[in-house]
Amino acid sequence: MSIMWDEIAKNVMKDIDSNENVFSTGKVVNISGSMIEVAGLKDVAFYESVSILNKAKGYVSAIYESTVNISLVEQDAPIVIGDKVYTLNKNFKVSFSMDSLGKVVDVFGNDLITGKKFDTLLEFDVETKPIELVERSEVNREFLTGIAGIDLFYPIGKGQRQLIIGDKKTGKTQICLDMIANQKNSKMLCIYVAIGKTKKEVKEIYYELTKIGAMSYTIIVASFFDDLPAKSFVTPYGATSLAKFFMMQGMDVLVIFDDLKKHADIYRHMSLAARKVPGRDAYPSDIFYTHARLLENGCQHIGGGSITMIPVVETRSGDITDYISTNIISICDGQLVLSLKKFNKGERPAIDYGLSVSRLGGQVQSREMKKVGIKIKQDLLSYLEIRDIYELVNLDDLGENMKNRMVEGQKILSKLNQYKYSPLTKEQMVVLFDDIKEVK
Repeated sequence: MSIMWDEIAKNVMKDIDSNENVFSTGKVVNISGSMIEVAGLKDVAFYESVSILNKAKGYVSAIYESTVNISLVEQDAPIVIGDKVYTLNKNFKVSFSMDSLGKVVDVFGNDLITGKKFDTLLEFDVETKPIELVERSEVNREFLTGIAGIDLFYPIGKGQRQLIIGDKKTGKTQICLDMIANQKNSKMLCIYVAIGKTKKEVKEIYYELTKIGAMSYTIIVASFFDDLPAKSFVTPYGATSLAKFFMMQGMDVLVIFDDLKKHADIYRHMSLAARKVPGRDAYPSDIFYTHARLLENGCQHIGGGSITMIPVVETRSGDITDYISTNIISICDGQLVLSLKKFNKGERPAIDYGLSVSRLGGQVQSREMKKVGIKIKQDLLSYLEIRDIYELVNLDDLGENMKNRMVEGQKILSKLNQYKYSPLTKEQMVVLFDDIKEVK
């Protein structure tokens, strides 16, 4: 024991002699909300942790010739010009406990329901090294949501990135919760990332998942709408680092980001405060890279584990061609488009079957699911093409062929209606349409 303490003492004296224990010190020269500009900090690195007296903590988010920008993640007191800023000589990290399962937590290891901090915490880098191509394998294992309109027509594979996009109040979050509920016996860890939601919304999600027994394999990582922007910004990255940790242990992980439009808006706010040159819609020029480097972590790893990513994006007036939507559509392997019109008609889930797509197609489906899905999808899309024209027409006034198409299409839509937490098994989906038409 004395040898160990002697060694520690020698290392401390060595640091003192070489000045390696002296950290850089600077002063606040400008304040813009939760973004501060500091002069005098030398030899700092991106994502390096800093402390502003005993008032706040943050990390280096931009480095210029004579100043650096600090994004604050915690603040206990007002900051004024001239306050001293100290580098902590370590990277900014997020903290999670292995006891987080079944809890609502933030990226600092706090239980947001009880308000207490976990005793044992593991630190993770906000962003870890990207998974190389040679460490990825083919995505060919099915990820079942329990929703017939998804599993039959737009199948998702373990390791895929599938976007859910639609207007407010079209059931995006509910589809995510249904996905989590269907993983009850699949040995999949679920991480639901709530970005910029209210505390009431997050608590409702927590109680819903608890009520159906889904929190036993779920972690909710949350940042609230009144949190500092930098904290909300790093939340999805921290959750992804946690997911990668479990994936490297050979586990399958589902990560849901709800939603990335708010995340983009938060990053725009931070960038404008940092005086970055605004681009299209006032977003910074690196907004695509911001989401690309997050979503690229979704993959099937050669070690057996996987990360399936389900980003959510909220649109306005059904416009999926806006800047953020098109960016994320181009990054993902497909999208489920939800329609407010269909939602108001009582269709659940309100999937727009004409605009939705899965780029993996039947590659991740069983032979039986693929056989049923292809035929029924053809009949459904054929019906949807003519529905708006003929749905108000008396069926007796139509020809026999058109009448049959209308009747069968209505039956297919009615069978695709599923209300929340009523998942179907593969076997149930395969025989769901047996009474409509024989599948050849």
